[in-house]
Amino acid sequence: MVLAKASLFSSLLLLGQVSATLPPIVMKGTKFFYNNGTQFFIKGVAYQQDSAAAGASTGNSTFTDPLSSEANCKRDVPLLQALGTNAIRTYAIDPKADHSACMKLLDAAGIYVISDLSEPSLSINRDDPAWNVDLFQRYTSVIDEMGQYDNVIGFFAGNEVTNNNTNTEASAYVKAAVRDTKAYITSKFPNRWMGVGYAANDDADIRANIAHYFNCGNQSEAIDYWGYNIYEWCGDSTIQKSGYGEQVEFFRNYSVPVFFAEYGCNNPGGAAGRIWQETTALYSSDMSDVISGGIVYMYFEEANDYGLVKVSGSSVSKLKDYDTLQTRIASVDPSSTSMAAYNPTNSPAACPGVGSEWAVKGEVLPPTPDESLCECMFGSLTCVPASDLETSDYGALFGSVCGQSPESCQGITSNTSTGVYGPYAMCNAVQQLGYVLDAYYKSQKSDSTACDWQGQANTAQGSSDSSCSGRLASASSAAATATSPAQTSSTGKNAASTMPMKTLFTLGDFAIGLYVAVAMAVGASMVVL
Repeated sequence: MVLAKASLFSSLLLLGQVSATLPPIVMKGTKFFYNNGTQFFIKGVAYQQDSAAAGASTGNSTFTDPLSSEANCKRDVPLLQALGTNAIRTYAIDPKADHSACMKLLDAAGIYVISDLSEPSLSINRDDPAWNVDLFQRYTSVIDEMGQYDNVIGFFAGNEVTNNNTNTEASAYVKAAVRDTKAYITSKFPNRWMGVGYAANDDADIRANIAHYFNCGNQSEAIDYWGYNIYEWCGDSTIQKSGYGEQVEFFRNYSVPVFFAEYGCNNPGGAAGRIWQETTALYSSDMSDVISGGIVYMYFEEANDYGLVKVSGSSVSKLKDYDTLQTRIASVDPSSTSMAAYNPTNSPAACPGVGSEWAVKGEVLPPTPDESLCECMFGSLTCVPASDLETSDYGALFGSVCGQSPESCQGITSNTSTGVYGPYAMCNAVQQLGYVLDAYYKSQKSDSTACDWQGQANTAQGSSDSSCSGRLASASSAAATATSPAQTSSTGKNAASTMPMKTLFTLGDFAIGLYVAVAMAVGASMVVL
């Protein structure tokens, strides 16, 4: 019967006999609302194939855009609608693809979209994090594409990027992405609210610090909402036994909306054994005043066994947990308030202090990626990489220059513990390498032998573009006060470094930042002249 209805639904859409325009969702305090003032609770499903449970990597560098196939959306949207879904989460979309057909089908079915901004080959790497021009362009291209649809609630700037206390530095770069994408949305869509949030895993060592960090400080730089990937409730449990009650109390004083960005533990018994008690609890009065709903992981049945349906080409079959969830969702009725009657009183959290469990200074963020500044800088250089230099040789050359002259690399280095960021840390690999070569060359009073490096560098004219001079002077001043040995934090992972240098950039899978850190720690013995 469901499949028959699905066929009818799709046919009507094709004939133009079904139309809808969902009202945009807005945020006020800790709650979501339709723009007519009625409170909105997320009843969502993760909708993307090859996306691993709890944000874990599948190891794939490619992805299938779930909203670019009209045929697949015609197959799936009716089943999502019949389930009671009012929102889906996608993990990666292709901003160059046409999403109009799928977005129309979703809109007609009453379904909103929250989309992650990254994709497998363009995302903030927790082990060598950066926020650079290429990433910013990727993020804004997704916003440009999805922002044209009224049924887009917003975006995630990161998903479990910091996932334990060994990689907390990465959060600084994700929060910089939050700051810049929020500003971009405001400038590009001045009459439309779309939020930018973060989806976190449930790690006991960092969950308090990371939640506070993304919420603290200047609210133009802070998240609009907090997504929690949580799998604590497994099988037959209760709000207290599962830890849900503890989460509710923790977020009771949070100042922005909180929802479960992923949930649906498949233990015991796999996906088929899920009884969805947590869904009933999530929309009960015990939780609904603090948590604004959740997104079930996930629609597609795959090797990880979290699916609600099994898809084979154009055919789809419901699995046991689909029917169980459908019954649960149909029975929930969360208590709500109107936007007019709601007066938020919660304040943003205080930023966590730097220590052994948190290595990020809360008040300062990495610079906004600025392609024109990077181009101005590179155009002004008098010593640059040789045009035939292979990218595979970049790491050794960085190590040589920075190992001999750490001060030449200050403008591209970052230290999250002290909150000191080089102004060119957001530039690309060629530009950053040019910067350090030129800085070293000038420190040697432009001696002809200082711009050679066994033929890997050569001198250049260096333009004096008047439109760049003021910006370069300001950046040079910032570079002069960038990370130095005296500023090494006494806490956190960077304390042992000769010069703290967690991140430079990643060129594909080529992590130059790590190479340079090792080279600098060893010192001049690594230099190749």
